[in-house]
Formats: sequence, C-alpha cells, structure tokens
Amino acid sequence: MNPNELQLRQQHLLIRSTELRLQLRANLHSLQRPAARVDQIKARLLWLYQNPQWPAGVLALLLILKPKRALSWTGKLWWLWKSARTLRHWRNALLAYLPQR
Repeated sequence: MNPNELQLRQQHLLIRSTELRLQLRANLHSLQRPAARVDQIKARLLWLYQNPQWPAGVLALLLILKPKRALSWTGKLWWLWKSARTLRHWRNALLAYLPQR
C-alpha cells in the first residue's frame, strides 16, 4: 500500500470509529435511567448493611405497637431471608466456575 492509500484507510477508520462511538452513546442512553435506579438500590442496601440498628429498631417498635401484625410478617421475612441466602450461595457457586478477570 502506498502512503496515500494508508492515509485514506486511516481516515475511513477514524470516521467509522466516530460513527460507532456515537451509536454506542445513543444505545447506552436508553440504559441510563435503569442503571441509575440500580445504583440507588445498591446504595440503600449498603446503607442498611452498615446501619443494622435502624431496621432492628423499626422491627422492635412494630413488635411493641402491633405484635399480631409483626408476628404475621415473621414467617414471610424468615422465608425471604432464607431465599436470599440460598440465592447468594448459588451465585457464589456459579461464579466459582467463571474465569477470573
């Protein structure tokens, strides 16, 4: 290839790269709101893990003020906790088979 052909090829590649970058930006724009929502949920869960006294206090208050309602929710919360632990165990088992980055 002569230098003119190389320069032309380089220009075509730069144009194609710009087009692909713009296309990717447009495609990712539609995922921005759901990704922001996931980030908010993760931040709230992290806060709950770092501050367990608040959920425990709310549960204690419910037990004092509305014992029947609190006891009716106990089985549901217990099932949810066990299911979350099982899912976490399955996820860790699956991640063990994936190659590390």
